[in-house]
Amino acid sequence: MIRHIALILAPLCAASGAHHQLKPSPKTVAWGYYDFHSTPVLHIQSGDTVEIQTLTTASPTMLEAVGLPPGEVEQSLRDIYREVKDKGPGGHILLGPVAIDGAEPGDVLEVRIQSIKLAVPYATVAFRPKAGFLPDDFVYSRSKLVRLDQKSMIAHFSDGIDIPIRPFFGSMGVAPPESAGRLSSAPPGTHAGNMDNRELVAGTTLFIPVFASGAKFEVGDGHAAQGNGEVCITALETSLIGVFQFIVRKDLHLRWPRAETPTHYITMGMHEDLTEAARIAVREAIDFLVTEKHLSRDDAYMLSSVAADFCITQAVDGNKGVHAMIPKSLFKGSAAGGARGGSGSR
Repeated sequence: MIRHIALILAPLCAASGAHHQLKPSPKTVAWGYYDFHSTPVLHIQSGDTVEIQTLTTASPTMLEAVGLPPGEVEQSLRDIYREVKDKGPGGHILLGPVAIDGAEPGDVLEVRIQSIKLAVPYATVAFRPKAGFLPDDFVYSRSKLVRLDQKSMIAHFSDGIDIPIRPFFGSMGVAPPESAGRLSSAPPGTHAGNMDNRELVAGTTLFIPVFASGAKFEVGDGHAAQGNGEVCITALETSLIGVFQFIVRKDLHLRWPRAETPTHYITMGMHEDLTEAARIAVREAIDFLVTEKHLSRDDAYMLSSVAADFCITQAVDGNKGVHAMIPKSLFKGSAAGGARGGSGSR
């Protein structure tokens, strides 16, 4: 029998903790993979916070080709491209792994995204042949430099077109199960990873099932802005600095990542087939409503239909993503308390 504890009653360890910094260098990155056997670059305690500086997915060569002055290319990006030989199979430069002492398989890692800020005043957007959601329509490459106004938080896409900056990390995840081997950073899954979920901005909390001792959290793929779907295969790719608090949750047991914003609960599904990804997201929404809001399965299914929004997170990363947005405003009185993230059985 599963014991349900409201996440609102945060563990004592979350009240305080040490603060750490993790900066990009050839020794602090995992280039293109999540791996059960990876060696952590930082060990912390549950309740600690870490400021992590991530790098754009664009190479120095690509940045200069689209018109960025060489002096604006981050030196750490040049160093990593020059010195890191252990790469792939994916293309993201991820910071980490960060090991959280006490996290064990079957636990949940609660990741509180406390703040996100721009590290550089530019981003890129690009597509390439045979990639993206329309691979047969665009059989050539195109890249674009987009300047970011850090004061107004506006991205100047082109003359007369400005995009509000809403930064988030496209990839946040933990080590996958040992059986997965070295997993490409491209497809998301039960370990989270390259979710490209634009809702995971500062002030939100992510809940990820743990599969390896220490959890081994990695983060990267900074986005200044993105639409649901990410149809051309990139967002406004940029370097970001995030502050995260990590809490080991032994009272929660999840099959898939979940999240919570100030206004919504979020369940997720990922699968190579978009329809199956949607089915997973719906089943996860039902599970959340049954276990945490104490609805019957019938009522949970109906409420999901009439009040939750099921959105295409992204359609281009191998495993496609669908996420459900369940408004907190639906729940009044005792039903409003609930549990952040849920505690469905594995």
